[in-house]
Amino acid sequence: MDKLTTYRSLIQRALTEYATLVNRQQKPGIETVCVFDEKRDHYLLLTVGWLEAQRVRNTTLYVRLRDEQFWVEEDWTEEGIAPELVRAGVPKEDIVLAFHAPYKRPYTGFGVGKEQVGQHAA
Repeated sequence: MDKLTTYRSLIQRALTEYATLVNRQQKPGIETVCVFDEKRDHYLLLTVGWLEAQRVRNTTLYVRLRDEQFWVEEDWTEEGIAPELVRAGVPKEDIVLAFHAPYKRPYTGFGVGKEQVGQHAA
């Protein structure tokens, strides 16, 4: 398997396992769902539903695959996805904590990525 195929499989498995675990403990009316866009390499974990009369909708985790790296755009999981990826054998330089400003990334212990300001995925 090539690197990108391996990384796609890894993030899908991790998000599916997390959603399964969370849904076992979830309150009735609330569900955590996975959203996978392999064509554009966007992977999300969303919490949706109703808690009594209150609408619930949260992005728990948002990861993109970009330049053969994991770009963690949003992560509200307890431990964070990055340590799990490292345990699965992903080199730290292949994980960019994109929720940190580019000037802070060299201090995270993970990859820094290449900023592509103004460029968007098709």
